[in-house]
Amino acid sequence: MALFLSRFDNKVDKKGRVSVPASFRADLTSDAFAGVVAFPSPGSNGAVDGCDIERMKQLSEGIDNFNPFSNDYGDFATVILTKSHRLPFDTEGRIILPPPLLEHAGITDMATFAGRGATFQIWAPEAYKAYEIEATERAKDQAANFELQRRDQLEARK
Repeated sequence: MALFLSRFDNKVDKKGRVSVPASFRADLTSDAFAGVVAFPSPGSNGAVDGCDIERMKQLSEGIDNFNPFSNDYGDFATVILTKSHRLPFDTEGRIILPPPLLEHAGITDMATFAGRGATFQIWAPEAYKAYEIEATERAKDQAANFELQRRDQLEARK
């Protein structure tokens, strides 16, 4: 299973080529596909979600669990599967970000790769910095709430 950690800022050339961090590339190469599967993140404005082909297969299987005639199935298939791009590595470990992904993220000359465990995101650096500040504040609040919930659960067991 892939494990994407840390944050990297890499240059994007005029053709949309960007070097994928070496530690990410190691987990993105399989017998099935050597590259990134990427799509506009439905959960955060301005990010591109990236993963390996196995994770994309898992997402597809999850979508297949919906009633195939339901709006949920159609919505998730449209937002994730229809907008996904297979981006193979070139000989230098780069991918080409297609215009719809560059536009969605507002990426011009630099891209931030942010590890998220089984997946990662690609952002415009300025947008990522703003997101990181907001996420850090939310995490502080959630950590305090988590500790209170944990304490209440321990006391309830007594």
